[in-house]
Amino acid sequence: MEKEIINKVANSGLINLDLAEFYPKGERVVYDIKQNLWQEFVLKEKEFRKFVKENDWSVYQDKYVALLNSADAIVPSWAFMILTEALEPFAKEVVNGDLETLETVIFLNSMEKNLHPEDYTDQRVIIKGCGEIPIPDSAYVKAVNLLKPVVKSLMYGEACSAVPVYKKRK
Repeated sequence: MEKEIINKVANSGLINLDLAEFYPKGERVVYDIKQNLWQEFVLKEKEFRKFVKENDWSVYQDKYVALLNSADAIVPSWAFMILTEALEPFAKEVVNGDLETLETVIFLNSMEKNLHPEDYTDQRVIIKGCGEIPIPDSAYVKAVNLLKPVVKSLMYGEACSAVPVYKKRK
């Protein structure tokens, strides 16, 4: 007589949360304002405004855009503001920074919109650790901030080797 195999993890009441579910799909691109600088040194306002007005910003349709300056030049804040205003009707999101900053911002925004802490009230939650999609550390921090007020316990990893992060006091 064979013994029945029992899935203890499935019967444990643990909820597995994969932060990759909140990964925003879409192309990520960088716009380097260096291309708008005269001799990679000075931003001429008149020429810059003309460029922004005449450029076809629709090529950024539904993309995530990081605005940065890779030149060794001081660029005024209003230049990034003007670029953002031009991109806003087309891009999904525009941030000032590199691709890592862009990834962090859009990931956190997605979690803010789509992770509903009330769904985890008084539950034991394991936040999945490794996966195919790289998760910014800031997303794990955000998960703790969102879930700690409502969960019974919070862990990191897999059910067989979870690292305790938080346990509500009785």
